[in-house]
Amino acid sequence: MAQKSPPTTIPNGIKFLFGGMAGMGATCFVQPLDLVKNRMQVAVSKEHKTSYHVIKHVIKSEGILGMYSGLSAGLLRQATYTTTRLGIYTWLFEKASGPNGEPPNFFVKAGLGMAAGVVGSFVGTPAEVSLIRMTADGRLPIAERRNYKSVFDALIRMTREEGLFTLWRGAIPTMGRAMVVNAAQLASYSQAKQALLGTGYFNDNIFLHFCASMISGLVTTAASMPVDIAKTRIQNMKMIDGKPEYRGAVDVLSKVVRNEGFFSLWKGFTPYYMRLGPHTVLTFVFLEQMNIMYKKHVLG
Repeated sequence: MAQKSPPTTIPNGIKFLFGGMAGMGATCFVQPLDLVKNRMQVAVSKEHKTSYHVIKHVIKSEGILGMYSGLSAGLLRQATYTTTRLGIYTWLFEKASGPNGEPPNFFVKAGLGMAAGVVGSFVGTPAEVSLIRMTADGRLPIAERRNYKSVFDALIRMTREEGLFTLWRGAIPTMGRAMVVNAAQLASYSQAKQALLGTGYFNDNIFLHFCASMISGLVTTAASMPVDIAKTRIQNMKMIDGKPEYRGAVDVLSKVVRNEGFFSLWKGFTPYYMRLGPHTVLTFVFLEQMNIMYKKHVLG
């Protein structure tokens, strides 16, 4: 009997695992920027004027490790959101491909990315709520802090103290943000990459991917920040006299514009932008290295 030849491609399950691990590795580097962004977005006054002011305040009052508050939630978010998004996208991509494996066109791929982002963000919302609360906790007076010990402590306490559905608070703006981010990222990244290659000064390498990611990040940040700030405020809100602070995303946006000014919808722009591009590049670098090692040591 002929011996069965070993697989020549990486199985989908391993691809999803590597995708989640790559996102988690990148999060270890950009977590401080996530904390700065979240602190600026939940600040309803001139409490934090710039990213530098936030960093200085956190280090002074909470120590250097305070910059990594909520890291466990950030890692769980990547493990749930990124892995699910990759899994759904790959499955839909295969379904949408032609009979001979022809890939779908750009607009179909953009739609698939948006759908995968929506499903992934719903699965990742509990970790997202934990992340928002843990990164914002240090700005509250000591008596009002939640003091979650880890993401698992946060999930258990939220379920016990506020009910199971609290874990999906802000799920709708979170999914809306995922749609905007995926649509903007896909369109702007491919366009930026094409434009940079057209200049003749770039080759298809990590430097090109970094530059295209940073341009894409600028477009995506500008497009998605109003939805992101609505999500952040809703997930961090407390009950006031038994009633929620905000009725929904539209209520958040109208109150922000009325009380803090129109441009407050882009509060935390710099750390959000500086997080988005590098996180994409680092995820790509880690993913490529894991793929190379798998092909070398497992597929031979």
